[in-house]
This record gives sequence, C-alpha cells and structure tokens, in this order.
Amino acid sequence: MGASQTALPRYIGIDGGGSKCRASIYAEDFTLLGSGVAGRANPLHGLEQAFKSIEQATSLALADAGLTAEISGQLIAGAGLAGLNVPSLLSAMTAWQHPFKALYLTSDLHTACIGAHGGQDGAVIITGTGSCGYARVDGQEICLGGHGFALGDKGSGAWLGLRAAEHVLLSMDGFAAHTELEACIKTQLQVQTSTGIVEMLAGKSSSVYATLARSVLQCAAEGDQVAMAIVREGAAYISDMARALLAIKPPRFSMIGGLAEPLRPWLAADIACSISATLAPPEYGAALYAKQCHQNNDSN
Repeated sequence: MGASQTALPRYIGIDGGGSKCRASIYAEDFTLLGSGVAGRANPLHGLEQAFKSIEQATSLALADAGLTAEISGQLIAGAGLAGLNVPSLLSAMTAWQHPFKALYLTSDLHTACIGAHGGQDGAVIITGTGSCGYARVDGQEICLGGHGFALGDKGSGAWLGLRAAEHVLLSMDGFAAHTELEACIKTQLQVQTSTGIVEMLAGKSSSVYATLARSVLQCAAEGDQVAMAIVREGAAYISDMARALLAIKPPRFSMIGGLAEPLRPWLAADIACSISATLAPPEYGAALYAKQCHQNNDSN
C-alpha cells in the first residue's frame, strides 16, 4: 500500500488464534496501511511459536505498507490472543521482549468484541478452530468456553473434525454405520485404513482436526445423517452459548470466525435472527484497545 506523509504508522493490531495470526498497521486516524498473516499464535501451543508468528505477521504487514522493519519500534501494539485467559500465559507474554514501542495484551475475545461493535458494548462468539463467547455491557463481562481443544471448544472446527474422526474409526471397526462422511474423511486425508487415519491425526494440533470440518459441513449439507447429527449438536451448543450472552442484554451480537457463516443455517432460529454484522475485524479492535490503553497510561 505504502504509507504517505499524511498517514504515518501509529498502531498495530494483532489477532492471534489457533490457526493463524493476523497483524494490521493503522495510522493515527485508523486508516489501514498494511496487513500480514502468519501461523498460529495461541500461547497454549507454545510461547516461542506465538512470538514467532507475531513477529512474522508484523514483518509482512510492514512490507505490505511499504515500511521498513525498524518502524516496528515506533508502533503502539495491541494483541488479542487466544489462551491469555490463563494467568500463567498472560504473565509469560507480558515478560516478552517485544519489538514494539508498547504492547498491550488481552484475550482474542475482548478485541474481537471491540472490533465487531466499533468499540461499543456488545457480545460476540468466535467459531473457528476453537469456540468461545464474550459479552460486555456497562462494565459487566461474561466469558464462556475457550477452554481449548480436548477440554472444550464444542461447535468449533476442531471439535467437528474430532467427532467425525471418532465416528469414522468406529464405523471402520464395525461399531457404527457406514455413511458418506467416512468416504469424505478418507478422501480428504488420502488414506483408506484405520491405522492410516490414526497416523494422520494422532497427536496432531487442533488446527489439523479443524481442516476436517469442511468435509463434515459438506456431508451435512448433502443430507448425511451422521454429519448432520454432529453439526446439529455443535450448533445447539453455540445457540445455548449465545442465549447466555444475550441474557445481559448487549445492544449488538455478532459471530466471527471461519465457521460463523457455515454454522448459521444450523443455529436456533431466535439466535440466527439476533446476529448483527461485524463492524470491524478483531485486529482493528486490538489496535483500538492499544490506543485506549496508551492514552490511559499517558493521562496517569
């Protein structure tokens, strides 16, 4: 893009999740100057990986804006990262010798909510690799889910993929019905045996399981009964989460993430009708959060 003299870089907003990290650089008036995307940046999957992804996304955003690497030292950064609800991880991230002028950390839920509602109160559910919900109204906050793969994340891409893999293995062992879902998963993984599936998935990260969600959703759309049951169960959980968030009467409610649109037809009718369009992406919310924090620091 290239930064002009009237749009000098000031803030960088960082959104880090289980599959990718996106960074966007903004001028003082929040004109977007450049963006970059790197690998996952959830500290639960390793602090060094999170540091590396943030630095790579920043480097790509600087290049996209036509800026040199040295500019990162002038940027006021806000980062919303999955996993920062765990105190030990927040503490470790806070101790990081980052490349920015200042870094303000919070959860990816918080910054997603800020962006989705233009800095105003509201509620948001993230449905991507993982799943979680957040609402803020007049200082009252609710945070639901976000417990991570294997412990939670119901209705997420990783959860859909895990449930599908479990069923396929059961069906291949003769304990569940054979359906089109089995063929789709085998085709996607390019394997034909149960040991092949185990080899492809055992010990893998949530982002690997999340790639199987597209097969589950495709089969569900085509009427596969097993896939439909999996998607319905996940969507019912997301609908229940939304009702819990809406109980404190947020003025707006949005859903974001890779599964937000694919899951919408499966949600309860009252929840689907309550969804408002997001006003700005999470990285915008992270940059706005950084501006607010920095101004508060300057005034103290």
